[in-house]
Amino acid sequence: SHRRGPRADMVPEIAAAVGFVSGLLRTRGCVSEQQLQVFSGALREALTEHYKHHWFPEKPFKGSGYRCIRINHKMDPIISKAASQIGLSLPQLYQLLPSELTLWVDPYEVSYRIGEDGSICVLYEAAAAKAPSSYGMLTCKNQMMLGRTSPSKNYIMTVSS
Repeated sequence: SHRRGPRADMVPEIAAAVGFVSGLLRTRGCVSEQQLQVFSGALREALTEHYKHHWFPEKPFKGSGYRCIRINHKMDPIISKAASQIGLSLPQLYQLLPSELTLWVDPYEVSYRIGEDGSICVLYEAAAAKAPSSYGMLTCKNQMMLGRTSPSKNYIMTVSS
């Protein structure tokens, strides 16, 4: 079948989100590669199911809140369900993952923020969604659109040097 216009599948976006969460678990080194594969598969399936009727490539931000994965001192149920398949308990998850994490999985763009006032970083961006952007894959989005101000990127770089 030749689909024209926006693609309907959410494979790359979900892959980016799953890869990001698995990567956070991997950095702590207490989860085996085999467990990570099971976790990734479970999370991918859960997200695909969860997003199925809430994915609007023609209106990428519609349903964004519903698709948002959130940990704010309370574990996102989708993550805890996938983690339970590899025997990770909630207390373990809280140790392995940031206590404040928001992951937005929208058509053409997946981004995340760690900490309530952190910068938003883009994990995945589809070229087709908009004109070529001036920033690369992992730079942080301007936060003015979120109604909160944060220091400019250059400022952050000089401070952290």
